[in-house]
Amino acid sequence: MTLKERFDQFENEFLRFERVENKLSNRADVHAFILLDRLVPGDDDILVDARHDEVFLSIAPEQLEIASDEQIRDLVRCGIRLDDSEDGLAMFV
Repeated sequence: MTLKERFDQFENEFLRFERVENKLSNRADVHAFILLDRLVPGDDDILVDARHDEVFLSIAPEQLEIASDEQIRDLVRCGIRLDDSEDGLAMFV
């Protein structure tokens, strides 16, 4: 299953942060950033670009191949999505 298919299987969970069971923060965006940092540790900024009402993340999609389906689901619940036009991760603000 491709990463896109893994994200797409949870499309009905998009922005359903209340369904995340083990919250790392009470804020969806902070939870997502902490989870991403645990999955892909680094010392550079997670946010790398912003346009209009979207922010783009430094985590490359292929770096998330290691994520479990539950982690992908929780990222989707936080509003993280694969952005096809940018070939990366993004979220609306």
